[in-house]
Amino acid sequence: MDKSNGYEQHAQDFMRARRAHIGPDVVREWAQEFPPGAEVLELACGHGAVSQVLVDQGLKLFGIDASQTLLKAFRERFPDVETECAAAEDSNYFRRRFDGVIAWGLMFLLPEKTQRTVLAKMARALKSGGRLLFTAPRGAKVWVDSITGQESRSLSVEDYESLLRDLGFDVEPGRMDVGENYYYFARKKA
Repeated sequence: MDKSNGYEQHAQDFMRARRAHIGPDVVREWAQEFPPGAEVLELACGHGAVSQVLVDQGLKLFGIDASQTLLKAFRERFPDVETECAAAEDSNYFRRRFDGVIAWGLMFLLPEKTQRTVLAKMARALKSGGRLLFTAPRGAKVWVDSITGQESRSLSVEDYESLLRDLGFDVEPGRMDVGENYYYFARKKA
């Protein structure tokens, strides 16, 4: 089974197609709320499209991706960042807790049960007061990923927010970016 959800096979296509202007503005705003040196875990870091923003903010970044090809490109770009080649649902998240966890462009690639598992793992990986950011469409829907041809699935805003509250988060208002990606923001309760 391909734990990269088709992105290993299509890594070169993804790196060519990924628009660098989509995502950094919202991620930068989120990252600015952390003090320098805060530790942030990026799930599905890919080749580092939004990672540069986190590094530029002076955050200590840790990256996980299931695609060996994408992670190789990431490591070439960020040789000082600790990384792991693993699926978000399988990783032990470096056996540590973080000030922030970000999953840009990952959740909807996973089956619903796996999304729930990954959100629970992210909750456990966050320190008290830690902040979470992930992207997924606003509405519940199923579609075919334009790069891999595999099925993608988004829960509804209400489902994601309810799940986050059940996991001990305060849910903050979401936001749409120029690429029509919807951002979910949450803070782990103390």
